[in-house]
Amino acid sequence: MGLVKRAADIAFTFRFMRMLVLDWKDWDAFKLGIIDAEGKRNRKVEINSSEKKSAYTPFIRLAANVKRLVSKIPGGGSKLGSFVSALFLIKEKHGLDDFKLMKISEKLGYDVFDFLTEANSWFVLEDKRLSPGMYRVNDYKMLNCSLEEVVKPKDQVRVSEECYPIGDVFGIDVYEVTHINTNRNIYVAVSELNK
Repeated sequence: MGLVKRAADIAFTFRFMRMLVLDWKDWDAFKLGIIDAEGKRNRKVEINSSEKKSAYTPFIRLAANVKRLVSKIPGGGSKLGSFVSALFLIKEKHGLDDFKLMKISEKLGYDVFDFLTEANSWFVLEDKRLSPGMYRVNDYKMLNCSLEEVVKPKDQVRVSEECYPIGDVFGIDVYEVTHINTNRNIYVAVSELNK
């Protein structure tokens, strides 16, 4: 049973990552009018048929939320940092290693070397700890626990005294910090923070 579940998890991971790069107009939910051209839910359209229910499952809502978050991020380092954070969530939930993440990234058209060039160490101490204090996030983020709630740009986060990397994706360290408004944790790469 464990092997079947793991295979299903991997399949969903690939599907999820594919949806992140698929144009909104190619989503079934868009074709049925459930979401608009920016992926936002059209509340005027009722989900009252099996076709509409299949086109807007909780899985699809999650993918739409993540895609909307990523789309609001201006290009450059922040986009890669946010993508790294999203990959780390997937890595943690499904127990994937960097090799499998690299294969996923290649299928999505991302070059692993794009991640490796992002080297921002403004707030990193010599022992790889983040300098403690209050920071602001650059762009929209999701809370680790719900994946539904949104952290807004310029929201404050607290970095504790002992904030060491909790993991990495392609050599970019990922940290867990506390969102002040909700007192919940989020994952960030250093490039997503500013003072």
